[in-house]
Amino acid sequence: MSDAADRFRATSEGFLARLTAVRPDQWDNPTPCPDWTVRDVAVHVINEQRRTLAQVRGIDPEPLHGVSVAEMGSLPETTPDADLAAAWKHIGNGLAEAIDDPACLDTAIPTFQGPTPFREIVGILPEDVLIHTWDLARGIGGDERLNQDVVTYVYNHLRPLDEALRQPWAFGPKLTPPPHADLQTQFLCFVGRHP
Repeated sequence: MSDAADRFRATSEGFLARLTAVRPDQWDNPTPCPDWTVRDVAVHVINEQRRTLAQVRGIDPEPLHGVSVAEMGSLPETTPDADLAAAWKHIGNGLAEAIDDPACLDTAIPTFQGPTPFREIVGILPEDVLIHTWDLARGIGGDERLNQDVVTYVYNHLRPLDEALRQPWAFGPKLTPPPHADLQTQFLCFVGRHP
């Protein structure tokens, strides 16, 4: 398996671990994402990454384990018995496999910079999942430690895009990290989180 697939799988497993740690009474907890609950963060990640997987595979996104399909940027509805962990496991595994599938690498994926071959975005594919892993952990009072190798890699890739990322659909203003902050804290401040 390639380094890119390994990074995405590690990120995906971290997100899954936080999903499976959510207690039934925590799905409506607030998160660092304004106006989003724990459930909202989870279904956002499922919906967005499901769309990426569908685009890479050349298929239409379909409802999955009780999570409906919504437009990009919108939150999908869920059934009362929705299994968000199972939905994410399906998508996370599918994306890790697609990263190593040569048939997927030239597929054009919509990005804020225009259609981009999948091979050119696999490096930052963990970004959204990684940040929202922390959001979920904060929302449930869980383990907020992120995979340090993935944090390092994603942070190094995002820093050169700094100002381009300060959009309503991306990141808010970056924060000044405290003195002697560790790398994860620096990264979270860069993406506008309050660690």
